[in-house]
Amino acid sequence: MFFLVILGFTALAAFRGSVDAQGPANRTNTTTSALNPFGTGFLLSNASGGYVYNATGNLTSAEPRPFTPSGGLGNNGSEPNYHPLTDYDYQSLLFVLYQKFFELNLFESGLRNFSTADFQRAGLDANDRSLIEFMADQERGHVTLIQNILGPSAINRCNYTYTYRTVPEFIDFSRNVTGWGESGVYGFLEHLDSRAAAQLLLQTVTTEARQEMIFRQFEGLFPVPVWFQTEITQSMAWTLLSRYIRGCSTDSPRLAWQNFPALNITNNPNPLLNLTSPSNSTSPPPSNFTSTALSPGIFVNATNATNATFTPGITSNRTAFSFPGRVVQLAADFPGKSVGPNGSYVTNSTAGAPRFAAWISQLNTTYSVLENVQNVSNGWTATTRQPNDTVFPDVNEQVVNGTMFIVATDANISVTPYNISELNSHVVAGPGQYFAG
Repeated sequence: MFFLVILGFTALAAFRGSVDAQGPANRTNTTTSALNPFGTGFLLSNASGGYVYNATGNLTSAEPRPFTPSGGLGNNGSEPNYHPLTDYDYQSLLFVLYQKFFELNLFESGLRNFSTADFQRAGLDANDRSLIEFMADQERGHVTLIQNILGPSAINRCNYTYTYRTVPEFIDFSRNVTGWGESGVYGFLEHLDSRAAAQLLLQTVTTEARQEMIFRQFEGLFPVPVWFQTEITQSMAWTLLSRYIRGCSTDSPRLAWQNFPALNITNNPNPLLNLTSPSNSTSPPPSNFTSTALSPGIFVNATNATNATFTPGITSNRTAFSFPGRVVQLAADFPGKSVGPNGSYVTNSTAGAPRFAAWISQLNTTYSVLENVQNVSNGWTATTRQPNDTVFPDVNEQVVNGTMFIVATDANISVTPYNISELNSHVVAGPGQYFAG
């Protein structure tokens, strides 16, 4: 049983229709403006907070300055303020600084811990190492930017714990880290009170998106397997990050965001393995499932597989590592575990009993029922099945693709990318990163 939250398809259809009706490209313009002012007509109505805007395809108000339609934020000629304006701004940007320091240290540690020969055995040459060095330089720039925005209360670099042991594992871990760092910013960027700071932050996260794509290519994966990048909340991203921060200076300001109990996907597909053994998913791919992924056996997570490394490349047809209906095995902690810098944060949940798995991917939050829920020592386990939903109706793009996020919830509430934070109070555990392709 699945539940799907989808954006306004009616509005999108209306927009698509208006584009199709524009007429020939060589038509003669009769004004110096791109649109006829004060036109009549009606395409769609969008109401928000009691305010209604009727999109006629023409200007509906006088332009405040030449060639500038009325409306918008921060474009009235006032001096930009690139600093936090509220606690929400400060705490969101402080999380970003924790994340940026972590990424900087991660890239430096990979270059420091592995030799040129180690990288060569993974198919990566001196040019690739130079690219990772440049990505570290990018993170130094991002750190400097966020420190300047936050001012004297900005944190310094902390001490971290990493789980990688080989160059391929370092690359795979870096892909995961840049993925949640990127998604964690998308979840709050449009809610910042400081629009000027949001502009600068946007210019860092677009760089981070490119970093994730590069690490995918280093793994021989398809570089961009989704139509839309996924968003998560600050608390979800902080939950993923905090487990790797061993200690920070005692004067480091604390983050207000929630640390949810950990959620582990125990049969997560592994992109490092060239798998040929039978699937451990307990269900085969559906007969109508098509993919350009290598097969057979690409859908399993066999820890003893050999021939484990794929060649880095600009692109590859390894696009699907899972399939709709696949049984996914989950293991979660109970609340109350010490995590984060100096073990000074405690995991917490305000939700009830686990009932659903929320699959947060692209524009959608899709729910599947948790089954076989059982309490075990210090936590609980469950299974669920990968949804068979698409981004839009009647298209082939599966909601579940790329590296996306699963959280266990007590309810299947409707949320969209803009109000994803409404899900926080219903999170029992998670997120876990699910590698679908």
